[in-house]
Amino acid sequence: MPRPNGCSVSKEGWESHQVMMVEPLAINDSEVFSIIKKEKHKQTNSLELIASENFTSRAVLEALGSCLTNKYSKGFPGQSCYYDGLEYNDELETLCQRRALEVFGLDSEKWGVNVRPYSGSPANFAVYTAVVEPHGRIMGLDLPDGGHLSHGFMTEGKKISATSIFFETMPYKVNPETGYIDYDKLQETARLFQPKLIIAGTTCYSRNLDYALLKQIANENGAYLMGDMAHIGGLVAAGVVPSPFDHCDIVTTTTHKSLRGCRGGLIFYRKGVRSVDTNGKKTLYNLEFLINQAVFPGLQGGPHNNAIAGVAVALKQAMTPEFKAYQLKVLANCKALSSSLMDLGYKIVTGGSDNHLILVDLRDKETDGGRAEKVLQACAISCNKNTCLGATSALLPSGLRFGSPALTSRGLVEEDFKKVARFIHRGIELTLEVQRSLDPRATLKEFVQALVQGGKLQQRVAELRTEVEAFAGQFPVPGLPEL
Repeated sequence: MPRPNGCSVSKEGWESHQVMMVEPLAINDSEVFSIIKKEKHKQTNSLELIASENFTSRAVLEALGSCLTNKYSKGFPGQSCYYDGLEYNDELETLCQRRALEVFGLDSEKWGVNVRPYSGSPANFAVYTAVVEPHGRIMGLDLPDGGHLSHGFMTEGKKISATSIFFETMPYKVNPETGYIDYDKLQETARLFQPKLIIAGTTCYSRNLDYALLKQIANENGAYLMGDMAHIGGLVAAGVVPSPFDHCDIVTTTTHKSLRGCRGGLIFYRKGVRSVDTNGKKTLYNLEFLINQAVFPGLQGGPHNNAIAGVAVALKQAMTPEFKAYQLKVLANCKALSSSLMDLGYKIVTGGSDNHLILVDLRDKETDGGRAEKVLQACAISCNKNTCLGATSALLPSGLRFGSPALTSRGLVEEDFKKVARFIHRGIELTLEVQRSLDPRATLKEFVQALVQGGKLQQRVAELRTEVEAFAGQFPVPGLPEL
């Protein structure tokens, strides 16, 4: 008998529904499958040099696409005030927390970790929400100097980052001559600004941070020191760069860059005694409650349990000798790329790198990062434009940022990176040729039009692209064979 309101379902319709639920992607949605296949082809046949990207493992991808996607949870492990039936989600989250502490050598009596942030920027904002009152003061490295957008960025006429909208932010800078962070100026500015939080973290800075000095400056002003190791998390896990945990009160990271997991974020926070006054009175940290409350229910709903599973898998991999060997090769490959480009006449900001990335200043080549990025992309080389020393705007970049983690995951070694440097050089030479064919006042839009209009220049771009694709295609891409 038909159900009311036309809700009857035919046997054929219901059977078709059951078939749909088990169809593979290639059959169920050929459009999406086709887009993924095109992206897979692109990743296989191009050189990925964006410093914030990497190729995760098959095991991580399998966890990410597992049945954990189906389960929704809210309360933290052991809390049943929202939903029951979360015993396996609790087990997974507890496992991920334990591994997160273990991989960085942290004592669970002195450190805790929240593994729920959806990514790095939400993790950072949760920290600000937890320990900096609205309109409280934050200091981070300026975006044009290599800092991150989430550390607070504004122009003369507009507050760009939500961090600068909801909090009062004061940037610190690099020395325009050396490219190194100006710690003396930071110390002087902090005394005037009196921040509640100082951020020790970068997104385009090729040198190690002086965490001890940053902690001294934070202590002088009664501020928390937050390390944002989003870029170098994998390097820290492998013990090949200095650790922020030795001096910071709070440490955040993404999980998909050098840590080589899926997209997610972690917040580590100190526990126990924060300070002891002259009378011996102890002040304890209260970060665990504040940070957990800021993540949930403050800023997020239920966690992405499948992502937590992927992060847990990546953390286990990060505790292996193979992972340390990988990170050592990341450093070696970055140095090979840097030295090769300098041999070809390029200026590397700070003259080299302590980590996984370099910043190439193109001003003495009479071009800029925006134009060079477009040509390199047309030649199947992925990198990103970035500001350099003395920049007054993050919107007018004069340099290119290159990173070694992704191609190292594909198996490239130092000799391969030297060849990559020559490909980059040829791409920048083509950039200069396109510029010479145009009026010096030509806009970026006009430059891009000239790049695709045909003729000898387009042919040379195509020839370089063919060479790059043939070279890149020799190296396997980790992950799932088809997707």
